[in-house]
Amino acid sequence: MKKAFLLLSVAALTFVACHKDPQAPAAASDASLSGEKVDVSKLSGITKLFVLNEGNMGSNDASLDMLRISDGNYINGVFKKMNPEEPAGLGDVGNDIAVIGDEIWLTVNNSGILEVLSAENEREIAAITLPMPRSIAFDEKYVYVSSWNGAATVYGPDWSVDVEKSNNVKGAVYRVDRASKQLSGSVTTGWQPEGLAVYDGKLYVANSGGVSHSLPPDYAYDKSVSVIDLSTFKLVDEIEVEINLQKLFSDGKGNLYVNTFGNYSSVHSALWRIEIASKKVSKVSDYAYEVAFLDGTVYCYGNENEFDYTAPVKPVLWKCKDGVKSEWTISLGDIKPYGLAALPGGNFLVTESDYSNPGTLNFFHDGARLWSVTTGVNPRHFALY
Repeated sequence: MKKAFLLLSVAALTFVACHKDPQAPAAASDASLSGEKVDVSKLSGITKLFVLNEGNMGSNDASLDMLRISDGNYINGVFKKMNPEEPAGLGDVGNDIAVIGDEIWLTVNNSGILEVLSAENEREIAAITLPMPRSIAFDEKYVYVSSWNGAATVYGPDWSVDVEKSNNVKGAVYRVDRASKQLSGSVTTGWQPEGLAVYDGKLYVANSGGVSHSLPPDYAYDKSVSVIDLSTFKLVDEIEVEINLQKLFSDGKGNLYVNTFGNYSSVHSALWRIEIASKKVSKVSDYAYEVAFLDGTVYCYGNENEFDYTAPVKPVLWKCKDGVKSEWTISLGDIKPYGLAALPGGNFLVTESDYSNPGTLNFFHDGARLWSVTTGVNPRHFALY
């Protein structure tokens, strides 16, 4: 199926459908692909590590990299290599990735695509059209995708906001059947939803207001977590936290953790804990611009100079478990983190990006960097198979 990844207009976003019927991937093997060799001796229990590179907005250069554990080959652009009939590649702005069973599900935000690939050979199974898909969560039957629903801020020649051309609509979560790859419903959420978490029959949605802060009716960031009952697939509650919510995790013990970006000038990024039963919200700490979650622990990276883009970066690294902040340190050297992932066995991934050129993936074990490798543009999202 050939796809042209022209940027979606607001009008086009009213169309939501699967534009490729799910099919078994054609017989293929990625064993013939080669790349840069790295040391995988510290990685166990997985077959592949996938890295989704966001690319630059408007450049249609999102890409998927793969580290094959069997031989230590880090392979750039594996989607295009395994799907040569798709010369346009993944599209514009990769936003999230998850391995579900033997499938890779990933969102391509500006192209409005939810891609489904085989985790065994990276061949495309289906491509589902959704308006501005952001983050992914799933349960036994469905995949849930947050969506900005066509919200966009348009700027004039002097960088002032063109209110007439901009579009501020509430976001949504779309539900897709895992087996059929067909859309089966949607629920309106808050403004510009981001991270998702499933726990005990509910879906929790972190709303950012990334567009609405500069547009009517409120000219304000969202500060809520939407709560959706999965049995009825209806919105049943909202929990107020802080402005500009981003990633959301469940610890499986009745607590949620969400980081907030603040307003970039007077409200710092932070990590918050939500006790679901009581809806009690408490701040764990400031400085949580990038977060990763593993085995009930949230790992956080921040910058004490986050309000001053001309000042040197002052890294702040810490972690949280059961609502308690504690020390976490790796030897960053001169690395300025862009993406962060926590892996089993005391392993961490930290990426770097200059926003325009291929980035760097750094592999850490027990706090020390063991190797680095070149990625696609803006590497930030990870999944294990």
